Amino acid sequence: MTPEIILRYLHFISIFAIVGSLVSEHLLLKKELTRKEIKRIATIDGVYGMGALILLAVGLTLWLGGYGKPTEFYTYNFIFHIKVTIFATIGILSIYPTVFFIKNRKGDPDEKIAIPKSIFILLRLELLLLFIIPLLAGLMAKGIGSF
Repeated sequence: MTPEIILRYLHFISIFAIVGSLVSEHLLLKKELTRKEIKRIATIDGVYGMGALILLAVGLTLWLGGYGKPTEFYTYNFIFHIKVTIFATIGILSIYPTVFFIKNRKGDPDEKIAIPKSIFILLRLELLLLFIIPLLAGLMAKGIGSF
């Protein structure tokens, strides 16, 4: 296998990890959670974080490393820049829920913790933005957005 194929495979696997973990977090979220449930969500959030870091590293390698399409294909495509901006926005939106889950995972496992409404809103916004990215990727693949 060529390095490009391995990189693209890792790129897709990390996307699946991100989507799967965000959907799982959303499905497990309730108005009140025990610390045990929060710990489970924090673990899933860790998978989300690792997926995001791998996606970022591989994406930058594909963009700037000379694998596959030339660097200019991405650099001079405004849709690619929108995609990257949305990805960064999702990362920023995920900070508060991650910190909340980390801070509240320890203690009595049966203690109930009220989940702020903002956590629900942020997770749903992350999911909404995440599902825009494949549309942008499809447009890019057709050559739309090049300067």
